[in-house]
Amino acid sequence: MAVDKQEYGNVTSEGLRYKPRGPFHRLEKNRPIFNKEGKLVGITNPRDMTYIHTYGGEALYFESLGEGKLYGTRCDNPDCEAKGSVFMPFRIACPDCLEKMTPVDMTEVARTTATVHSFIITERTGAFNTLDIPIRFINVEFEGVCTILMSYMPVGQPEMGMKVVPIFKTADPDFLVTDLAFVPEGTPQDKLPKGFSFKK
Repeated sequence: MAVDKQEYGNVTSEGLRYKPRGPFHRLEKNRPIFNKEGKLVGITNPRDMTYIHTYGGEALYFESLGEGKLYGTRCDNPDCEAKGSVFMPFRIACPDCLEKMTPVDMTEVARTTATVHSFIITERTGAFNTLDIPIRFINVEFEGVCTILMSYMPVGQPEMGMKVVPIFKTADPDFLVTDLAFVPEGTPQDKLPKGFSFKK
C-alpha cells in the first residue's frame, strides 16, 4: 500500500526533548514467498520502525553538507600531544586527550588537496543503501589532516593518488553522510548526480 510522504509524522525539538507528532507506522500486507516449484516456503512480515537519532555536537557537520561546506575538527588543548591536529570525519572530542575539539571549515582544503588514498568497488549494498551499484567507495586524504575520510565517487573511476573534489547534495539534502561525495577534478557540473553541486 503506497503511503503519501505527507501522511508520515514529524519530530520537533524543545530544548533537549524530542516531540514526535503524527503517524510513523503503517500496515503493510504480508506477502507469500514461493520457491521455483511454486511451493510456499515463507511469508514476508513487513515492519516499519522509526528510530530517533540525535546528532548532538555533530549537527553542524551534517547541516553544513547541505550548504556546500565540509567541516573537520581540530584539537586546541595545549597539553595534548595532538594539539593542532585536524581530524576528518568530524569528531566532537579529541581521541588523545578527550577534550572538546574546535570545528574547522575544510571546504577549500578539500577542493584543492583531496586525493584518493585507496578505494574499493562493490556490486552489493548494505541494508537500505540508496547508492547506485556499482558503488565506488573511496578513502580520501587531505593536506594537513591526520586522518582519512571515507566517502564515495558517483562519477568516474577511482585511481590511487587521483585528485578529487567534493560535491554536496544542496538541493533537498538528506542530512546524511551521503550528502557528500567526491568526483575527479575537472568533472563538469552537468555530469553530477541530481541535486548535487560544487557549491562555491
